[in-house]
Amino acid sequence: MITLAEGLRLPTNGLDYTILAIYFVVVLGIGFAAKRSVKTSLDFFLSGRSLPAWVTGLAFVAANLGATEILGMAANGAQYGAYTVHWYWIGAIPAMVFLGLVMMPFYYGSKVRSVPEFLLHRFGPSSHLLSSVIFAVSSVLIAGVNLYAMAIVLQALLGWPQWVAIVVAGVFVLAYITIGGLSSAIYNEVLQFFVILAALIPLTIVGLKRVGGWDGLTDSLNSSHGDAFLTAWKGTGIGEANPLGANWLTIVLGLGFVMSFGYWTTNFAEVQRALSAKNLSAAKRTPLIAAFPKIFIPLVVVVPGLIALVMEPTLGKSKDGLQYNDAIPVLMRDLLPNGVLGIAVTGLLAAFMAGMAANVSSFNTVFTNDIWAAYLKKGREDRYYLKTGRVVTAVGVLIGMGTAFIASSFSNIMNYLQTLFSFFNVPLFVVFIIGMFWKRTSAAAGFWGLLSGTVAAMINYFWLYKQGIIAIPSEQGANFVSSIVAFVVGALVMVLVTLVTKPKPAASLAGLVYGSRSPGMEELPAEGDDAWYRKPALLGWGAVVLAAVCYIPFSF
Repeated sequence: MITLAEGLRLPTNGLDYTILAIYFVVVLGIGFAAKRSVKTSLDFFLSGRSLPAWVTGLAFVAANLGATEILGMAANGAQYGAYTVHWYWIGAIPAMVFLGLVMMPFYYGSKVRSVPEFLLHRFGPSSHLLSSVIFAVSSVLIAGVNLYAMAIVLQALLGWPQWVAIVVAGVFVLAYITIGGLSSAIYNEVLQFFVILAALIPLTIVGLKRVGGWDGLTDSLNSSHGDAFLTAWKGTGIGEANPLGANWLTIVLGLGFVMSFGYWTTNFAEVQRALSAKNLSAAKRTPLIAAFPKIFIPLVVVVPGLIALVMEPTLGKSKDGLQYNDAIPVLMRDLLPNGVLGIAVTGLLAAFMAGMAANVSSFNTVFTNDIWAAYLKKGREDRYYLKTGRVVTAVGVLIGMGTAFIASSFSNIMNYLQTLFSFFNVPLFVVFIIGMFWKRTSAAAGFWGLLSGTVAAMINYFWLYKQGIIAIPSEQGANFVSSIVAFVVGALVMVLVTLVTKPKPAASLAGLVYGSRSPGMEELPAEGDDAWYRKPALLGWGAVVLAAVCYIPFSF
């Protein structure tokens, strides 16, 4: 999945390892500090719904800013050029804004503890159990990606054996989540966000200086890769060839709509951060606050990939040489002095741990509340479920170690993750969006829509694409198509099943469908929440406009 060249061993010394050790001590310290607030299962799984919006907002973006994204998007930047910005400005921001403005009032107002629990209220036990199992499986698969990726990177950069890297990171993630629950994970994600930026910003600045600034970078790439390489839309007409293997229609519909909205609005690893906010206003602002740093992440992730391509023109040209996944490690090796190098290594490790912790903390919540407590061990005292959550955390880490090697059959990190999202998140989004906006949608429609969408995406990928029945230029293009197929099939099945089955009584849908209200939605803003700069609509539309403006330099 990640292949790093042998020559990437970093010249680390005692100063770098001291910085790394200090980080581990602080991580555990946050875990023990958070432990004092964990008295109930709600405290453990959702931080007692007590955290301020700025904390949950930073944790929201940090949970997504794992090292798989850092390495994967830098690799995509080196391989695809400016086309990579689509994953941020059209593939993230609109969906994050939709989550904050439209969906969070339903999630938070209904007082659910997880995304699958919302389906329980809207559609019933069948959809609830199916979505819980799907989410539990996807969580440990994605946690395994982070572990395996981190092990190979640390082996190449520091010389650590893979099993040492897996055990060290796994033990620390297990320790601080088991001790302090979600609060520990969230506060560590806030710390990790700044550590990651402290690693990537110097790398970008020094790299730009080395290649002659932005003008030097663009001149070099235009001469070596053509003037379309640094544009986001050129060459994306239907029938035109481009490195991404996708046209504007599949980018807008596949990535920008179904895959993006499917991920950001239903992925509990993200939504859980918003559900831990102290009130409805803070919950709505969580993804909106996160959207603003997300807009600028390409500057410290995609741009370094472009810089690496100029500094190492052979990147990705030979199977035996440097690969696109080597972009960030190449810059770390060639540009950073000791001390700063220690910060960069710590930032990379922090990113892996953030990605893994987000998925492990969401896995323990879904498995404990939506599977164990709902179907296997009902009606136990709260202390029992708190203990179960801690045990399940350990189980999730161990399973993540096992599932890590499933990812080894994929040649690109982001290809693997996008494949998982098209299988699991897009069908969930279909069920949510139709069930939320069409009162007539029946309980049976939710179950069959979810199941058929998931199966359709898998058939498109493993049979139609992998067996060569339909020609798609790249795996990313195949993922976009799988997402569209999952959405269309799931939607059609839901409509057909709804028309021949009985809908739920309207009285049972309060707060679960658009146009209805639940008592939780009537919550008044806390003091200060009604300030103009905290208004969700202003934050949301401001983020959308800013993302659109960012496209201008890459559109000509």
